[in-house]
Amino acid sequence: MDTLAKVWDVETGVELVSLNGHTAEVIALQFSQGGNLISSEGDGSGYQESACGAGAGRLMLTGSFDHTVCLWDIRTGDRTHQLIGHAAEVAAAAFSYNAVFVATASMDKTVRVWDTRTGRQLHVLSGHTDEVLDVTFDPSGRRLASASADGTSFVWDVISSGATKSFRTVAHLTGHEGEVSKVCFNSRGTSVLTASADKTARLWDAESGQLKNILAGHTDEVFSCAFNYEGDTIITGSKDNTCRIWR
Repeated sequence: MDTLAKVWDVETGVELVSLNGHTAEVIALQFSQGGNLISSEGDGSGYQESACGAGAGRLMLTGSFDHTVCLWDIRTGDRTHQLIGHAAEVAAAAFSYNAVFVATASMDKTVRVWDTRTGRQLHVLSGHTDEVLDVTFDPSGRRLASASADGTSFVWDVISSGATKSFRTVAHLTGHEGEVSKVCFNSRGTSVLTASADKTARLWDAESGQLKNILAGHTDEVFSCAFNYEGDTIITGSKDNTCRIWR
C-alpha cells in the first residue's frame, strides 16, 4: 500500500487530488455532508486511525499513530496545518458543526480542541484514565462527548464568551463493563449513545448523564453505533458479524 489518501469524483470516477504526507497506514476517512467526493485509503509503516472532513467536503482532518493531526484543503491537496501536541497515537477526530473547531482523541488519555483557522491548540480536556478512542460534537457544536478504554464517556458543554471558548464537564457516563469505542449524539443533542466491548450499547441523557436504556443482544463486542436523523431508531455493529436495529 502507498500511504496516500486519494479523493475521487463519484460521478466520473476521476481522481481529483492525492494527499501525500503520511508515513502511516490510512484506514479511516470521513467527509462532512454536502460533497460529491469519495476517498480511498493507503498503508504505511505505522497505523493511521481516523479522519474527518468538513466544509461540504472541502476540508479533511487526518489523525495518525505518529501522534500528529493534519488538516488538508482537498481542492488543492495542500496541508494547511499540522496539529502537534498529543503525546501518543491519535485515535479519532471530529469537526464542530461549522468546521471552525476540531476535537481529537488520543491514546495519551486526553481530548484536545484546536482552531482550524490557525492550527492553534485551544484546550486539553482531561479526566479519562485510559486511552480515548472516540470523540464527537453534537449537531449544534455546543456539546462534545468522548469515549475511552477506561469504560466511560464524558460530556462537555462548550461555553462561549465572546471569541473565547471554554469547556465544562456536564456528565461522566459510567456503567459499561468494557472499553467504550464509539460515542454519538442524536440530532437534537439530547441523548448520547455509546458502544462497548461489554457487548452492549447504552443510551444516556446528555444533560443529566442518567442511563436511559441498555441495548443487549449482541454476542461479542459492539464497536459501532448510530442514530437515524429522527433519533427514534438506532443501529449497532458488532464483532459478532451482525448489525442490529433498535426502536
